Amino acid sequence: MTWKADYSEYFAARAAPLRRLGYGLSGDWHLAEDLVQHTFLQLYRHWRRLDPTTLDAYSRRTLVNAYLSHRRKKHETAVADVPERAAEPAPDLGLDIRAALDALPPRQRALVVLRHLEDISVAEAADLLGIAEGTVKSQTAHGLAKLRSHFGDSHG
Repeated sequence: MTWKADYSEYFAARAAPLRRLGYGLSGDWHLAEDLVQHTFLQLYRHWRRLDPTTLDAYSRRTLVNAYLSHRRKKHETAVADVPERAAEPAPDLGLDIRAALDALPPRQRALVVLRHLEDISVAEAADLLGIAEGTVKSQTAHGLAKLRSHFGDSHG
């Protein structure tokens, strides 16, 4: 099998989960698609040098770093025309989870999404963001406390 076939298979298998991660971080399906596109461009550029055993972690790290970089820039692009396809609505869970996640600082949001929606370990999250495991634990705990406070205030 050629490296392009391997890349295509990886794309087919991982694009949707990475898109969900991008949406979990950003709350915007269009931005999630941009983050995934950026991630797969980076993967393509470095594909021959990547270790298959750490490929998923590298992909997540690339996507999360792209999201955090985007948040730091806080740039918006005005468009003249409405997009042809509407953004997919978030599932209605009876709680405004999206608003609660949006209220978190970017790193806390990334950690809550990674730990509790992507179900990755403390060690993986620390490695992914290049921070100490203690920081992962404390920032995740602070993020969860803010989420609990949000839901306690609005649904108490």
